[in-house]
Amino acid sequence: MTPTDETTLPIALAADLDASFEALVLTFQDRLFCFALRMTCNPQDAEEITQDAFVRAYHALQGYTCERTHALALRPWLYQITLNLTRNRYRCRKIEVTTLDDEKTDWGAKVADDETKRPDSIFERDERQDRLNTLLLQLPAKYREAVVLRFVEDLSYADVAEILRQPIGTIKSHVHRGVHMLRKALPSELDEVRL
Repeated sequence: MTPTDETTLPIALAADLDASFEALVLTFQDRLFCFALRMTCNPQDAEEITQDAFVRAYHALQGYTCERTHALALRPWLYQITLNLTRNRYRCRKIEVTTLDDEKTDWGAKVADDETKRPDSIFERDERQDRLNTLLLQLPAKYREAVVLRFVEDLSYADVAEILRQPIGTIKSHVHRGVHMLRKALPSELDEVRL
């Protein structure tokens, strides 16, 4: 039986990489794709980044000793690979952005209806989610990465610090500033929208 538990996967990968790698992919593919999608807002790019992340992970694991593979914290390691690939892909691209302070931008009216199951309420909530996703893309990369890893991917501050290779205090500051910028752009709606 193929292990799918994050704690037993490093042991299985160290014992037989080829036999266990599929379990690694099955365990993490959806999470890494969602993370890449949040960072790029482009399903095709997110899919390519996710595939490249697994290829790089496989090649890296081939060169690791059994001891190093045993001690590997898979989730932060895979997120770090995915983040690096995302950064590399967009390093040379110019992304058209609008500043969060742009007074001409109309972020829409507040929804006063509490009936969350009505189609108009669902539509408006989805619209707010789309605006939040757009705003996430407009955040400076250091804030966006920290916010997405902490709240969307639900990683601990320690894991985020490890992935971004920064002190925990810096990560907490980046998360705080990123959330503050989002709250400023969507003051009353942010609590209703899932980061």
